[in-house]
Amino acid sequence: MTDIDYDQIGNLLQASPLAPTPSEAHGMLCGLICGGSAAPESAWLNLLLPVPPLNPDGDATQDQEVQPARAVLGSLARRTLERIAGPGLDFPLLLPDDSHALAERATALYDWVRGFLFSIGVLGLAERDLSDQAREVLRDFADITRLDLNQLQEDEENEAALTELTEFVWVAAMLIYEERVAPRTGSR
Repeated sequence: MTDIDYDQIGNLLQASPLAPTPSEAHGMLCGLICGGSAAPESAWLNLLLPVPPLNPDGDATQDQEVQPARAVLGSLARRTLERIAGPGLDFPLLLPDDSHALAERATALYDWVRGFLFSIGVLGLAERDLSDQAREVLRDFADITRLDLNQLQEDEENEAALTELTEFVWVAAMLIYEERVAPRTGSR
């Protein structure tokens, strides 16, 4: 997705008081974008890495880890927004690649969905704000967060199921975007 990898993003997020996984943080960002936040990048960065208040001298006191992390994560946010809003269908979820164990990738998808739902909640979207189809998507997402991943076996059937579930989550997120944002911005 970007020139920084999953582990680098994880390192940057260590400074976050929320301590999200990279996938959860990306799900939060995508929830803000797809849910219709007016300023998804700044809202996301302020959730993940809040800027400390000014000190008594009027200077911003930034932890030395926070500013560089905000810059790199801001770049990720802009690229994600461009890809979601762009004409192509090349918006990937930020998940570990296939070299990681199935359970780790399934947990990352679970985290992504949790992050997405968190941001929908932050935006204060109510059921009345959504179509029947979008409400069903959010119910399906909630069901995903209830999956028991403890006994997940590494086999072809579960690999196929994870691929299918990942594709469903992608399509579902784009459906929310198409409903909430695309009509207002004229994108697509």
